[in-house]
Amino acid sequence: MNYRDTRDASRQVSFKTAVLQGMDPVTGGLYIPSEIPALSASFLFRNTPPSFRDIAFEAAKPFVAGEIPDSELMAIIADAYPFTAPVSPIDPTTYVLELFHGPTCAFKDFGARFMARMMAYFNKGEDKMLHILVATSGDTGSAVGSAFHNVPGIDVTILYPAGKISLIQEKQLSTFDGNVRAISVAGTFDDCQKLVKTAFTDETLRAKLRLSSANSINISRLLPQSFYYIYGSLLIRERCRYDCKIDNPSLIVTVPSGNFGNLTSGLMAKQMGAPIRGFIAATNSNRTIPDWLSDGDYRARPSVSTLSNAMDVGAPSNYERLSALYSLDEARRLIAGYWLDDEGTMKAVRSCHDRTGYIIDPHGAVAWRAWDDIRSGAMKSLLDGTTVPAGKPGLCGTAATAPEWAQDCADKKCVGMILETAHPAKFGETVKKATGRDPTLPERLERVLSLPDRSIPMDADYDQFKDWLLENLE
Repeated sequence: MNYRDTRDASRQVSFKTAVLQGMDPVTGGLYIPSEIPALSASFLFRNTPPSFRDIAFEAAKPFVAGEIPDSELMAIIADAYPFTAPVSPIDPTTYVLELFHGPTCAFKDFGARFMARMMAYFNKGEDKMLHILVATSGDTGSAVGSAFHNVPGIDVTILYPAGKISLIQEKQLSTFDGNVRAISVAGTFDDCQKLVKTAFTDETLRAKLRLSSANSINISRLLPQSFYYIYGSLLIRERCRYDCKIDNPSLIVTVPSGNFGNLTSGLMAKQMGAPIRGFIAATNSNRTIPDWLSDGDYRARPSVSTLSNAMDVGAPSNYERLSALYSLDEARRLIAGYWLDDEGTMKAVRSCHDRTGYIIDPHGAVAWRAWDDIRSGAMKSLLDGTTVPAGKPGLCGTAATAPEWAQDCADKKCVGMILETAHPAKFGETVKKATGRDPTLPERLERVLSLPDRSIPMDADYDQFKDWLLENLE
Protein backbone atom coordinates (compact mmCIF):
# COMPACT_ATOMS: atom_id res chain seq x y z
CA MET A 1 0.00 0.00 0.00
CA ASN A 2 1.13 3.53 -0.73
CA TYR A 3 0.83 6.50 1.61
CA ARG A 4 0.05 9.93 0.21
CA ASP A 5 0.95 13.39 1.37
CA THR A 6 -1.97 15.40 2.81
CA ARG A 7 -0.69 18.51 1.00
CA ASP A 8 0.16 16.95 -2.36
CA ALA A 9 -1.66 13.72 -3.21
CA SER A 10 0.73 13.06 -6.07
CA ARG A 11 3.54 12.50 -3.56
CA GLN A 12 3.23 8.86 -2.51
CA VAL A 13 5.64 6.68 -0.52
CA SER A 14 5.94 3.18 0.91
CA PHE A 15 5.03 2.31 4.49
CA LYS A 16 8.72 2.11 5.36
CA THR A 17 9.37 5.61 4.05
CA ALA A 18 6.29 7.02 5.78
CA VAL A 19 7.39 5.48 9.08
CA LEU A 20 11.03 6.55 8.93
CA GLN A 21 10.37 10.06 7.59
CA GLY A 22 7.39 10.81 9.84
CA MET A 23 6.20 13.60 7.57
CA ASP A 24 7.00 14.75 4.04
CA PRO A 25 10.28 16.67 4.33
CA VAL A 26 9.50 18.79 1.25
CA THR A 27 5.90 19.89 1.84
CA GLY A 28 5.61 19.39 5.60
CA GLY A 29 2.48 17.33 4.96
CA LEU A 30 1.42 14.22 6.88
CA TYR A 31 1.04 10.74 5.42
CA ILE A 32 -2.30 8.98 5.10
CA PRO A 33 -3.09 5.59 3.51
CA SER A 34 -4.06 5.73 -0.14
CA GLU A 35 -7.01 3.54 0.82
CA ILE A 36 -8.53 2.11 4.00
CA PRO A 37 -9.42 -1.55 3.42
CA ALA A 38 -12.33 -3.21 5.19
CA LEU A 39 -11.90 -6.31 7.33
CA SER A 40 -14.11 -9.25 6.43
CA ALA A 41 -17.44 -9.57 8.20
CA SER A 42 -16.71 -13.27 8.78
CA PHE A 43 -13.68 -12.29 10.85
CA LEU A 44 -15.27 -9.39 12.74
CA PHE A 45 -18.62 -10.95 13.55
CA ARG A 46 -17.81 -14.56 14.25
CA ASN A 47 -19.50 -16.23 17.22
CA THR A 48 -16.69 -15.48 19.66
CA PRO A 49 -15.19 -11.99 19.20
CA PRO A 50 -11.55 -12.12 18.04
CA SER A 51 -8.76 -11.42 20.52
CA PHE A 52 -6.96 -8.10 20.60
CA ARG A 53 -3.84 -9.59 19.02
CA ASP A 54 -5.86 -11.27 16.26
CA ILE A 55 -7.51 -7.95 15.48
CA ALA A 56 -4.17 -6.16 15.50
CA PHE A 57 -2.70 -8.70 13.09
CA GLU A 58 -5.62 -8.71 10.64
CA ALA A 59 -6.01 -4.92 10.75
CA ALA A 60 -2.29 -4.25 10.25
CA LYS A 61 -1.72 -6.74 7.42
CA PRO A 62 -3.06 -4.68 4.50
CA PHE A 63 -1.19 -1.57 5.65
CA VAL A 64 2.20 -3.32 5.62
CA ALA A 65 1.53 -5.72 2.73
CA GLY A 66 4.62 -6.47 0.68
CA GLU A 67 6.94 -4.90 3.25
CA ILE A 68 6.66 -7.07 6.38
CA PRO A 69 6.08 -10.84 6.20
CA ASP A 70 3.13 -12.18 8.19
CA SER A 71 5.37 -14.10 10.57
CA GLU A 72 7.41 -10.99 11.37
CA LEU A 73 4.25 -8.93 11.79
CA MET A 74 2.77 -11.40 14.26
CA ALA A 75 6.02 -11.41 16.24
CA ILE A 76 5.98 -7.60 16.37
CA ILE A 77 2.39 -7.57 17.61
CA ALA A 78 3.01 -10.27 20.22
CA ASP A 79 6.01 -8.35 21.54
CA ALA A 80 4.20 -4.99 21.50
CA TYR A 81 1.07 -6.12 23.32
CA PRO A 82 1.54 -8.16 26.49
CA PHE A 83 -1.49 -6.16 27.70
CA THR A 84 -4.96 -5.45 26.33
CA ALA A 85 -7.81 -2.92 26.69
CA PRO A 86 -10.51 -4.15 29.12
CA VAL A 87 -14.09 -2.90 28.78
CA SER A 88 -15.77 -1.87 32.05
CA PRO A 89 -19.56 -1.35 32.07
CA ILE A 90 -20.41 1.47 34.48
CA ASP A 91 -24.14 1.77 33.82
CA PRO A 92 -26.58 -0.08 31.51
CA THR A 93 -25.69 2.03 28.44
CA THR A 94 -22.14 3.16 29.20
CA TYR A 95 -18.88 1.28 28.79
CA VAL A 96 -15.37 2.49 29.57
CA LEU A 97 -12.57 1.24 27.33
CA GLU A 98 -9.59 1.24 29.69
CA LEU A 99 -6.48 2.15 27.73
CA PHE A 100 -4.11 2.59 30.67
CA HIS A 101 -2.91 -0.98 31.24
CA GLY A 102 0.38 -0.57 29.35
CA PRO A 103 3.78 0.22 30.90
CA THR A 104 3.25 4.00 31.18
CA CYS A 105 -0.45 3.83 32.14
CA ALA A 106 -1.70 5.75 29.10
CA PHE A 107 -3.31 4.96 25.75
CA LYS A 108 -0.19 6.16 23.96
CA ASP A 109 1.44 2.81 24.81
CA PHE A 110 -0.68 1.12 22.13
CA GLY A 111 0.71 3.29 19.37
CA ALA A 112 4.22 3.90 20.68
CA ARG A 113 5.15 0.24 21.20
CA PHE A 114 3.94 -0.76 17.72
CA MET A 115 5.77 2.19 16.18
CA ALA A 116 9.03 1.47 18.01
CA ARG A 117 9.07 -2.08 16.74
CA MET A 118 8.22 -0.97 13.20
CA MET A 119 11.05 1.55 13.21
CA ALA A 120 13.49 -0.97 14.66
CA TYR A 121 12.48 -3.46 11.94
CA PHE A 122 12.97 -0.97 9.12
CA ASN A 123 16.13 0.51 10.64
CA LYS A 124 18.02 -2.79 10.70
CA GLY A 125 21.27 -2.57 8.79
CA GLU A 126 21.47 1.24 8.85
CA ASP A 127 24.86 2.57 9.92
CA LYS A 128 23.60 6.05 10.80
CA MET A 129 21.56 6.78 13.94
CA LEU A 130 17.84 7.51 13.52
CA HIS A 131 16.84 10.49 15.68
CA ILE A 132 13.24 10.63 16.89
CA LEU A 133 11.88 14.07 17.79
CA VAL A 134 8.57 14.17 19.64
CA ALA A 135 6.49 16.95 21.19
CA THR A 136 4.18 15.96 24.03
CA SER A 137 1.37 17.61 25.97
CA GLY A 138 1.31 14.82 28.55
CA ASP A 139 1.51 11.10 27.91
CA THR A 140 2.99 10.74 24.42
CA GLY A 141 6.54 11.41 25.53
CA SER A 142 6.69 8.84 28.30
CA ALA A 143 5.08 6.18 26.10
CA VAL A 144 7.53 6.88 23.30
CA GLY A 145 10.49 7.00 25.68
CA SER A 146 9.49 3.69 27.25
CA ALA A 147 8.88 2.04 23.86
CA PHE A 148 12.26 3.11 22.42
CA HIS A 149 14.42 2.86 25.55
CA ASN A 150 17.57 0.88 24.72
CA VAL A 151 16.46 0.14 21.13
CA PRO A 152 19.72 -0.08 19.10
CA GLY A 153 20.26 2.44 16.31
CA ILE A 154 17.55 4.84 17.48
CA ASP A 155 17.55 7.70 19.97
CA VAL A 156 14.73 9.92 21.16
CA THR A 157 14.44 13.59 22.10
CA ILE A 158 11.19 14.54 23.84
CA LEU A 159 10.00 18.15 24.13
CA TYR A 160 7.39 19.04 26.75
CA PRO A 161 5.99 22.35 28.08
CA ALA A 162 7.58 23.18 31.44
CA GLY A 163 5.11 23.40 34.31
CA LYS A 164 2.10 22.44 32.20
CA ILE A 165 1.87 18.70 32.83
CA SER A 166 1.22 16.76 36.02
CA LEU A 167 4.02 15.86 38.45
CA ILE A 168 3.91 12.16 37.62
CA GLN A 169 3.80 12.88 33.88
CA GLU A 170 6.89 15.08 34.19
CA LYS A 171 8.75 12.50 36.28
CA GLN A 172 7.98 9.88 33.64
CA LEU A 173 9.59 12.15 31.02
CA SER A 174 12.48 13.75 32.87
CA THR A 175 14.00 10.60 34.35
CA PHE A 176 14.98 8.75 31.17
CA ASP A 177 18.64 8.09 30.44
CA GLY A 178 20.68 6.35 27.74
CA ASN A 179 19.23 6.85 24.26
CA VAL A 180 16.23 8.88 25.52
CA ARG A 181 16.31 12.45 26.85
CA ALA A 182 13.72 15.16 27.60
CA ILE A 183 13.81 18.90 26.92
CA SER A 184 11.72 21.12 29.17
CA VAL A 185 10.53 24.00 26.97
CA ALA A 186 9.56 27.39 28.41
CA GLY A 187 6.28 27.59 26.50
CA THR A 188 3.20 25.64 25.48
CA PHE A 189 2.68 22.34 23.70
CA ASP A 190 2.11 24.29 20.49
CA ASP A 191 5.59 25.81 20.91
CA CYS A 192 7.05 22.31 21.32
CA GLN A 193 5.18 21.05 18.28
CA LYS A 194 6.33 24.03 16.20
CA LEU A 195 9.98 23.35 17.10
CA VAL A 196 9.64 19.73 15.98
CA LYS A 197 7.79 20.55 12.76
CA THR A 198 10.29 23.26 11.86
CA ALA A 199 13.15 20.81 12.37
CA PHE A 200 11.56 18.33 9.97
CA THR A 201 11.39 20.89 7.17
CA ASP A 202 14.88 22.33 7.82
CA GLU A 203 16.90 21.05 4.86
CA THR A 204 20.28 21.86 6.40
CA LEU A 205 19.39 19.96 9.56
CA ARG A 206 18.02 16.95 7.69
CA ALA A 207 21.19 16.83 5.59
CA LYS A 208 23.14 16.11 8.78
CA LEU A 209 20.66 14.07 10.86
CA ARG A 210 18.25 11.24 10.04
CA LEU A 211 15.05 12.55 11.62
CA SER A 212 11.65 11.03 12.25
CA SER A 213 8.65 11.73 14.45
CA ALA A 214 6.93 9.63 17.08
CA ASN A 215 3.77 11.44 18.06
CA SER A 216 0.59 11.13 16.04
CA ILE A 217 2.33 12.90 13.17
CA ASN A 218 3.77 9.44 12.43
CA ILE A 219 1.41 7.06 10.64
CA SER A 220 2.78 4.06 12.57
CA ARG A 221 1.58 5.67 15.81
CA LEU A 222 -1.83 6.35 14.34
CA LEU A 223 -2.66 3.00 12.69
CA PRO A 224 -2.38 0.77 15.78
CA GLN A 225 -4.77 2.97 17.74
CA SER A 226 -7.49 1.69 15.41
CA PHE A 227 -6.98 -1.79 16.90
CA TYR A 228 -8.60 -0.97 20.24
CA TYR A 229 -11.60 0.74 18.62
CA ILE A 230 -12.32 -2.45 16.70
CA TYR A 231 -11.71 -4.63 19.76
CA GLY A 232 -13.80 -2.53 22.15
CA SER A 233 -16.71 -2.07 19.74
CA LEU A 234 -16.92 -5.83 19.09
CA LEU A 235 -16.90 -6.65 22.81
CA ILE A 236 -19.64 -4.11 23.48
CA ARG A 237 -21.71 -5.32 20.54
CA GLU A 238 -21.54 -8.80 22.01
CA ARG A 239 -22.48 -7.95 25.59
CA CYS A 240 -24.79 -4.91 25.32
CA ARG A 241 -27.66 -7.18 24.29
CA TYR A 242 -27.56 -8.50 27.86
CA ASP A 243 -26.95 -5.16 29.60
CA CYS A 244 -29.73 -3.03 28.13
CA LYS A 245 -33.09 -3.56 26.51
CA ILE A 246 -32.34 -1.50 23.41
CA ASP A 247 -32.91 -3.44 20.20
CA ASN A 248 -29.80 -3.19 17.97
CA PRO A 249 -28.42 -0.02 19.61
CA SER A 250 -26.13 2.43 17.83
CA LEU A 251 -22.66 2.58 19.39
CA ILE A 252 -21.34 6.11 19.94
CA VAL A 253 -17.69 6.48 20.93
CA THR A 254 -16.66 9.50 22.99
CA VAL A 255 -13.02 10.44 22.47
CA PRO A 256 -11.08 12.84 24.73
CA SER A 257 -9.40 14.89 22.00
CA GLY A 258 -6.36 17.16 21.84
CA ASN A 259 -4.16 16.62 18.79
CA PHE A 260 -6.95 14.51 17.21
CA GLY A 261 -4.81 11.54 16.25
CA ASN A 262 -6.92 9.25 18.43
CA LEU A 263 -10.17 10.35 16.82
CA THR A 264 -8.64 9.97 13.36
CA SER A 265 -7.73 6.37 14.27
CA GLY A 266 -11.32 5.77 15.36
CA LEU A 267 -12.68 7.05 12.06
CA MET A 268 -10.30 4.72 10.24
CA ALA A 269 -11.48 1.81 12.42
CA LYS A 270 -15.08 2.56 11.44
CA GLN A 271 -14.11 2.47 7.76
CA MET A 272 -12.38 -0.86 8.39
CA GLY A 273 -15.65 -2.32 9.66
CA ALA A 274 -15.81 -1.62 13.39
CA PRO A 275 -19.52 -1.54 14.40
CA ILE A 276 -19.42 2.13 15.42
CA ARG A 277 -22.21 4.52 14.41
CA GLY A 278 -20.59 7.81 15.35
CA PHE A 279 -18.21 9.80 17.53
CA ILE A 280 -18.20 12.61 20.06
CA ALA A 281 -15.06 14.76 19.95
CA ALA A 282 -14.81 15.82 23.60
CA THR A 283 -12.35 18.62 24.31
CA ASN A 284 -11.49 21.06 27.05
CA SER A 285 -11.34 24.84 26.56
CA ASN A 286 -9.03 24.27 23.57
CA ARG A 287 -12.05 23.81 21.33
CA THR A 288 -10.61 24.37 17.86
CA ILE A 289 -12.20 21.28 16.26
CA PRO A 290 -15.66 21.56 17.89
CA ASP A 291 -15.76 25.14 16.65
CA TRP A 292 -14.79 23.96 13.15
CA LEU A 293 -17.56 21.35 13.18
CA SER A 294 -19.99 24.00 14.41
CA ASP A 295 -19.31 26.94 12.12
CA GLY A 296 -17.06 25.48 9.41
CA ASP A 297 -14.17 27.82 10.18
CA TYR A 298 -10.88 26.27 11.29
CA ARG A 299 -9.15 28.75 13.59
CA ALA A 300 -5.87 27.58 15.11
CA ARG A 301 -5.16 29.50 18.30
CA PRO A 302 -2.72 29.55 21.21
CA SER A 303 -3.43 26.72 23.65
CA VAL A 304 -4.60 27.40 27.19
CA SER A 305 -3.71 25.34 30.26
CA THR A 306 -6.40 23.12 31.78
CA LEU A 307 -6.85 20.24 34.22
CA SER A 308 -6.92 17.85 31.24
CA ASN A 309 -3.50 18.94 30.04
CA ALA A 310 -2.95 16.26 27.37
CA MET A 311 -5.73 17.96 25.40
CA ASP A 312 -4.20 21.44 25.67
CA VAL A 313 -3.68 21.80 21.92
CA GLY A 314 -4.79 24.90 20.05
CA ALA A 315 -3.48 23.87 16.61
CA PRO A 316 -4.09 20.11 16.35
CA SER A 317 -1.80 18.46 13.79
CA ASN A 318 -4.33 15.85 12.79
CA TYR A 319 -6.84 18.40 11.56
CA GLU A 320 -4.74 18.09 8.43
CA ARG A 321 -5.52 14.38 8.20
CA LEU A 322 -9.17 14.84 9.11
CA SER A 323 -9.68 17.44 6.40
CA ALA A 324 -7.76 15.32 3.86
CA LEU A 325 -9.88 12.23 4.58
CA TYR A 326 -13.26 13.93 5.07
CA SER A 327 -15.04 17.01 3.83
CA LEU A 328 -16.64 19.22 6.48
CA ASP A 329 -20.07 17.79 5.67
CA GLU A 330 -18.77 14.21 5.91
CA ALA A 331 -17.14 14.95 9.25
CA ARG A 332 -20.31 16.53 10.59
CA ARG A 333 -22.32 13.44 9.68
CA LEU A 334 -20.07 11.33 11.88
CA ILE A 335 -18.83 13.58 14.69
CA ALA A 336 -20.49 15.73 17.34
CA GLY A 337 -18.29 18.38 18.97
CA TYR A 338 -18.43 19.05 22.72
CA TRP A 339 -16.23 21.05 25.07
CA LEU A 340 -15.94 21.52 28.83
CA ASP A 341 -14.15 24.00 31.08
CA ASP A 342 -12.19 23.15 34.25
CA GLU A 343 -15.15 23.68 36.57
CA GLY A 344 -17.18 21.26 34.48
CA THR A 345 -14.30 18.79 34.44
CA MET A 346 -14.12 18.71 38.24
CA LYS A 347 -17.87 18.19 38.43
CA ALA A 348 -17.61 15.41 35.85
CA VAL A 349 -14.96 13.50 37.84
CA ARG A 350 -17.22 13.81 40.89
CA SER A 351 -20.48 12.89 39.14
CA CYS A 352 -18.98 9.83 37.47
CA HIS A 353 -17.75 8.58 40.84
CA ASP A 354 -20.94 9.45 42.73
CA ARG A 355 -23.29 7.91 40.20
CA THR A 356 -21.33 4.86 39.06
CA GLY A 357 -18.55 4.28 41.62
CA TYR A 358 -15.97 4.55 38.82
CA ILE A 359 -12.91 6.74 39.37
CA ILE A 360 -12.06 8.48 36.10
CA ASP A 361 -9.20 10.79 35.16
CA PRO A 362 -9.81 14.40 34.00
CA HIS A 363 -9.56 13.50 30.29
CA GLY A 364 -11.97 10.60 30.57
CA ALA A 365 -14.19 12.84 32.71
CA VAL A 366 -14.59 15.30 29.82
CA ALA A 367 -15.70 12.34 27.68
CA TRP A 368 -18.06 11.07 30.40
CA ARG A 369 -19.74 14.45 30.73
CA ALA A 370 -20.05 14.82 26.96
CA TRP A 371 -21.68 11.40 26.57
CA ASP A 372 -23.91 11.81 29.62
CA ASP A 373 -25.16 15.25 28.52
CA ILE A 374 -25.78 14.17 24.95
CA ARG A 375 -27.66 10.97 25.85
CA SER A 376 -29.63 12.76 28.59
CA GLY A 377 -31.22 15.43 26.43
CA ALA A 378 -28.59 17.77 24.96
CA MET A 379 -28.84 16.19 21.51
CA LYS A 380 -32.66 16.20 21.59
CA SER A 381 -32.59 19.88 22.58
CA LEU A 382 -30.22 20.63 19.70
CA LEU A 383 -32.53 18.91 17.23
CA ASP A 384 -35.45 20.87 18.67
CA GLY A 385 -33.61 24.12 17.95
CA THR A 386 -32.09 24.93 21.36
CA THR A 387 -28.38 25.72 21.10
CA VAL A 388 -25.73 26.34 23.72
CA PRO A 389 -24.99 30.10 24.05
CA ALA A 390 -21.80 31.24 22.32
CA GLY A 391 -18.72 30.81 24.52
CA LYS A 392 -20.46 28.43 26.93
CA PRO A 393 -19.39 24.80 27.37
CA GLY A 394 -21.53 22.02 26.00
CA LEU A 395 -22.66 20.46 22.74
CA CYS A 396 -21.64 22.58 19.76
CA GLY A 397 -23.54 23.31 16.57
CA THR A 398 -27.14 23.54 15.45
CA ALA A 399 -29.83 21.16 14.23
CA ALA A 400 -28.47 21.70 10.71
CA THR A 401 -24.99 20.50 11.70
CA ALA A 402 -26.09 17.60 13.92
CA PRO A 403 -24.59 14.19 13.06
CA GLU A 404 -26.57 11.53 11.21
CA TRP A 405 -26.93 9.51 14.42
CA ALA A 406 -28.45 12.41 16.37
CA GLN A 407 -32.04 11.15 16.19
CA ASP A 408 -31.01 7.71 17.46
CA CYS A 409 -29.48 9.43 20.48
CA ALA A 410 -32.53 11.63 21.03
CA ASP A 411 -34.70 8.49 20.86
CA LYS A 412 -32.42 6.75 23.42
CA LYS A 413 -31.37 4.05 20.98
CA CYS A 414 -27.64 4.45 21.62
CA VAL A 415 -25.01 2.97 23.90
CA GLY A 416 -21.72 4.68 24.58
CA MET A 417 -18.06 3.72 24.72
CA ILE A 418 -15.90 6.22 26.62
CA LEU A 419 -12.16 6.13 26.07
CA GLU A 420 -10.34 6.33 29.40
CA THR A 421 -6.96 7.40 28.12
CA ALA A 422 -4.85 7.58 31.31
CA HIS A 423 -4.78 6.06 34.77
CA PRO A 424 -6.46 8.42 37.27
CA ALA A 425 -3.40 8.20 39.56
CA LYS A 426 -1.54 10.36 37.06
CA PHE A 427 -3.84 13.17 38.19
CA GLY A 428 -4.20 12.15 41.82
CA GLU A 429 -4.51 15.67 43.23
CA THR A 430 -7.39 16.57 40.91
CA VAL A 431 -9.13 13.24 41.42
CA LYS A 432 -8.87 13.43 45.22
CA LYS A 433 -10.16 17.00 45.25
CA ALA A 434 -13.18 15.94 43.19
CA THR A 435 -13.98 12.61 44.85
CA GLY A 436 -12.33 12.70 48.27
CA ARG A 437 -10.42 9.53 47.38
CA ASP A 438 -6.81 8.90 46.43
CA PRO A 439 -6.68 6.70 43.34
CA THR A 440 -4.48 3.64 43.79
CA LEU A 441 -0.97 4.34 42.48
CA PRO A 442 0.35 1.52 40.27
CA GLU A 443 3.80 0.31 41.25
CA ARG A 444 5.24 1.27 37.85
CA LEU A 445 4.21 4.90 38.47
CA GLU A 446 5.37 4.93 42.08
CA ARG A 447 8.82 3.78 41.01
CA VAL A 448 9.57 6.83 38.83
CA LEU A 449 8.88 9.32 41.66
CA SER A 450 12.20 8.47 43.31
CA LEU A 451 14.31 8.81 40.15
CA PRO A 452 16.51 11.89 39.50
CA ASP A 453 15.39 14.64 37.12
CA ARG A 454 17.57 14.72 33.97
CA SER A 455 15.53 17.16 31.84
CA ILE A 456 17.24 19.90 29.80
CA PRO A 457 15.69 23.39 30.11
CA MET A 458 15.32 25.39 26.89
CA ASP A 459 13.53 28.44 25.51
CA ALA A 460 10.94 28.10 22.75
CA ASP A 461 13.52 29.32 20.24
CA TYR A 462 14.20 27.31 17.09
CA ASP A 463 17.79 28.48 16.57
CA GLN A 464 18.64 27.42 20.12
CA PHE A 465 16.93 24.06 19.58
CA LYS A 466 18.71 23.49 16.25
CA ASP A 467 22.09 24.35 17.74
CA TRP A 468 21.48 21.92 20.59
CA LEU A 469 20.53 19.13 18.18
CA LEU A 470 23.62 19.64 16.05
CA GLU A 471 25.91 19.86 19.05
CA ASN A 472 24.51 16.84 20.89
CA LEU A 473 23.18 14.48 18.22
CA GLU A 474 25.40 14.81 15.16
